[in-house]
Amino acid sequence: MADSQTDLLEIRGLTIALPEGADRDHAVRALDLSIRRGECVCLVGESGSGKSITAQALLDMLPRGLKKTEGEIVFEGAPLPVGDRAAMRRIRGDRIGLIFQEPAATLDPVMTVGKQIEELLQVHGMGSARARRTRALEMITAVRLADPERIHKSYPHQLSGGQAQRIAIAMALALKPALLIADEPTTALDVTTQAEILALIRDLQHEFRAGLLFITHDLSVVADIADRVMVMREGEVVETGTRDEIFEKPSHPYTIRLLESLPKPGAKSPGEDKPVVLEARDIAITYHQRDGVFGNRAIEAVRGVSLTLKRGETHGLVGQSGSGKSSLVRGILQLEPLSGGTVLLDGTDITATGMTRAMRKRIQLVQQDPFSALNPRQKAGWSVAEGALIHGATRQQAAERARAMLALVGLPEQAFDRFPHEFSGGQRQRLCIARALVVEPEILVADEAISALDVSIQAQILALFASLQKKLGFAMLFVTHDLRVAASICDAVTVMYRGEAVEQGPASKVLVTPAHDYTRTLLEAVPDRAGRATSSLARAGRVTATGGDPS
Repeated sequence: MADSQTDLLEIRGLTIALPEGADRDHAVRALDLSIRRGECVCLVGESGSGKSITAQALLDMLPRGLKKTEGEIVFEGAPLPVGDRAAMRRIRGDRIGLIFQEPAATLDPVMTVGKQIEELLQVHGMGSARARRTRALEMITAVRLADPERIHKSYPHQLSGGQAQRIAIAMALALKPALLIADEPTTALDVTTQAEILALIRDLQHEFRAGLLFITHDLSVVADIADRVMVMREGEVVETGTRDEIFEKPSHPYTIRLLESLPKPGAKSPGEDKPVVLEARDIAITYHQRDGVFGNRAIEAVRGVSLTLKRGETHGLVGQSGSGKSSLVRGILQLEPLSGGTVLLDGTDITATGMTRAMRKRIQLVQQDPFSALNPRQKAGWSVAEGALIHGATRQQAAERARAMLALVGLPEQAFDRFPHEFSGGQRQRLCIARALVVEPEILVADEAISALDVSIQAQILALFASLQKKLGFAMLFVTHDLRVAASICDAVTVMYRGEAVEQGPASKVLVTPAHDYTRTLLEAVPDRAGRATSSLARAGRVTATGGDPS
């Protein structure tokens, strides 16, 4: 808990109005929030609940069209000078640090990360270039990056996602701010990197004696970091309490629903044996990277990986970022040249024959980011119908199939004539699923298809996958870094590590009694506090064992 009884930050009755024509009149309404020095307060809720808008109000960085209409923000005992641009520039970075969700969007791609840290120090008045460089190296060391000198000279694209997020943390803490705001800092990270980043933020927060406002849509990640939790819905705080109170005795139906939405522990039991529809044998993929004056350097992304996908079943590919999951998928789909191995589709060697248009129809892909996967200038209905048109349907037939598929994935009839920006993230992912299934494929490949979604939307999409698979009978290759998700949906799994398959078998065996140390490490990194909380609710009769209201 906090090491001081004095509030570092106090927000009283904050209300932020939305522009006319929005679906509600406020982004945030009558919000009260306080943070003491050394305390971590987690702001939890789905997209659109007002979490990030609250943080932007603290930094006087509200988007155009939004306006603070009521409320007071007191920081370090004085009203925050909102509206005074010069004063707020001095406070940002110096007294209030911010860690964004996506470090790639905040780091300058043409400047080394060391120079970016030093630039921040220079803007806030740190004296000599030598002092700034020394401080930058100290911060790179503080966030536990090996070889600080090399990292200091590296560009953002030369870092992994976890390394880039550590640099973002180093920049946020470089001037030892009194308050640190972390806005979804672990959303796109794999479970082991997420656990490391959460522990790092908490350790550095204690070391610098900073207050921490941690914003997330996932209740499970707050278990090891929060002192207090505030749950937001549609701009209002619906429940607040200590971490234990929220996890063990949630009182508001919305909080209970968020907990129910988390993937449940356990794995699917093996069913009847089914015929193999796709087989990959000894797949190898090597990339060639320019290495200065010495020519190309070979990087083995995948080495000797084999797997089988059975008709109507789901096979999970799990592992950390950089383990070779997506490279393997691209190789199987013949989107990446293989340096070894074969891929068989219903017994036909497609590495020898090549992927014909007819074969492409049988395997369809759902990508991680639905917004970038959809044409922003094309109406949703025709984005869905496009596959049917490519594979020979008339315009009328394609439109009819698209409308039927939109209904099947739970989208209203009006969705056909809307553009992608008019949908929520979960609805856009439903569009991508509909587009993939409109040609009636035998195999669906889902590459991190739910990793960026709210937990409640994740639950809906997972349920949708299961329902459609039962109805349409397709097999699914499901790529994920979240072992809870893999356990809830997969029949079999392949665990990838450094380009190799280190463990493989039924999900009920691999994810319950793993044989390999790496699989055990992945499982140990999975937050399980929320799963225990849901179990306690079930025991109390608040929810059924499978989720939902017993009434």
